[in-house]
Amino acid sequence: MLKRTDMAWCPGCGDFPIRDVLEKVLPELSIPMKDIVFTSGIGQAAKMPHYLDVNYFNGLHGRALPPAVGIKLARPDLTVIAYSGDGCNYGEGGNHFIHTIRRRLDITILTSNNQVYGLTKGQSSPTTDSSVKNDLSPGGNENIPLNPIALAITMGAPFVARCFASDRDHMKEIIKEAILFKGTALVDILQPCVTFNKINTYQWLRERVFKIEKPIADRYEAIKTAELWGDRIPIGVIYRNDAASCREIKKIFREKIKKEDIENQLAMRCVMMR
Repeated sequence: MLKRTDMAWCPGCGDFPIRDVLEKVLPELSIPMKDIVFTSGIGQAAKMPHYLDVNYFNGLHGRALPPAVGIKLARPDLTVIAYSGDGCNYGEGGNHFIHTIRRRLDITILTSNNQVYGLTKGQSSPTTDSSVKNDLSPGGNENIPLNPIALAITMGAPFVARCFASDRDHMKEIIKEAILFKGTALVDILQPCVTFNKINTYQWLRERVFKIEKPIADRYEAIKTAELWGDRIPIGVIYRNDAASCREIKKIFREKIKKEDIENQLAMRCVMMR
């Protein structure tokens, strides 16, 4: 049994309840655990697969999604879950985030969004609110915060949701629904960083979050809802489009290349390199 003292997170970190929920959700999916694979990048959130009894590929910072895409293309029978933080998925991995959505694969993207770079000690992340001060932005963050929910809907993601790490029952419901959804699904998880983010705390979020009772089917209404931030923050399935097509991966059977053919090709390359 993995003990909390074995996990390299600060006491009170929002990643703990997320991990507890994932530990309960995965066995309830009616999917053999051998057929579930996680990918992650680098960061506090990216350690999540280390603390779960799952198959996983732990890659580079910002590179949680490329291996997820590769695994799904090579093994479409697997349930692929890409898990990382807001810095990894939305910052260094922002380009991959956009193009993974465009590929329309059946991949679940879970993002621990604490609005700060926790592993590297508190500088502004893509989702840090404007004017927030830290050691590297003593005058306040001058960048426009990235809105991953609105971006995902705009790019065509058919399932886009947000949940709050403090509400475990709701989070469990949302994550389970996202994994079982046939298509690209994003769940942005509001995950307070108790050490480096003293603004977006558990209490700050509890006073602002409100639940979307049912998924919004109209894309433009969903974008308008996704734009809400500050006094009111929506959680739940903000957009769901069951009519969206999911890319079906067809197995391509190629003729086996004979051993001598491979040897001939290698020999030819050696000659050409001389």
